[in-house]
Formats: sequence, structure tokens, C-alpha cells
Amino acid sequence: MPRMDSFVEYTLELLEPLGAVQARSMFGGWGLYFGGRMFGLILQGQLYLKTDDVTRADFEAEGCRPFIYQSRGREQPMSYWTPPADAEDDGRRLLPWARRAVDASNRAAMKKAAKKAPAAKKAPAVKKAPAAKKAPAAKKAAAKKKPARVRRS
Repeated sequence: MPRMDSFVEYTLELLEPLGAVQARSMFGGWGLYFGGRMFGLILQGQLYLKTDDVTRADFEAEGCRPFIYQSRGREQPMSYWTPPADAEDDGRRLLPWARRAVDASNRAAMKKAAKKAPAAKKAPAVKKAPAAKKAPAAKKAAAKKKPARVRRS
């Protein structure tokens, strides 16, 4: 596992008030996780936070930029945006943006789970096991309770 650079460590310090944030190495950068879900990433010394339809307008209004990568000669924007410039080095200002990113990450996970749920309903029904037979001991106990017949010759 690559060793964290000073920017990653600094970003984790800024995000301490959010809670237990973890950084995991990925694709030459770092993924930031909270509660097991990725809400941010750090690439080439730049922090990006998860957005969605609910939060993207807030990031745009503050002049933030999306993470864009090249694929097959075309630019592909992702749902990760830079935080506002005044929040990049100020944990107090960064915290509400990080919370928005965590919320966006949680909504994305819920949306993904909802899409998988109908597929689970279409799974074939599991056959029930046959009912268990009476234990032999129970039959013997029932037989002992009957009165004995007396034979008369």
C-alpha cells in the first residue's frame, strides 16, 4: 500500500470533525470513505467531493470544478467536484461541504439498492422442505396409553 502523502494526511486532519474518515489508495490517488462509503477522492494534490442532483447546484454556484478524465479521446466528467476555494484549507468551512458529499454518497447507495431490489423479487421461489414425520418415540408413547384388551376364550 502506498504511503500517504502530506496532502492526504492534512485533508484527513481537516475532516476530523466529520468523524472516522478513512483514506484508501486507488488508481494513483486516494478514495475518502465515511461509514464504508466513498464520498471524496484526492488526485494530483486536489480534493474532490461527491455530488448528486441535490447538491451539484450548490457546488456550481460556488465556482467549483468537476473531476474530468480522458476516455477514448473524450472528456468524461464525474460526480466529484472540488470544494469552494475558501474551504480547501479551512476545516470549519470544509465540513458542511463534506457533509453534503457524505449525504450524496448515502443517497447514491440507497438508489443503487432500490434498483437491485426488484431483481431480487424475480428470483425463483425456494421449495419448502417436506414436513417432518412424527418421531418413533412419540408413536410408542401413544401406544402405551391405550388400555390393553383382554382376550376371553
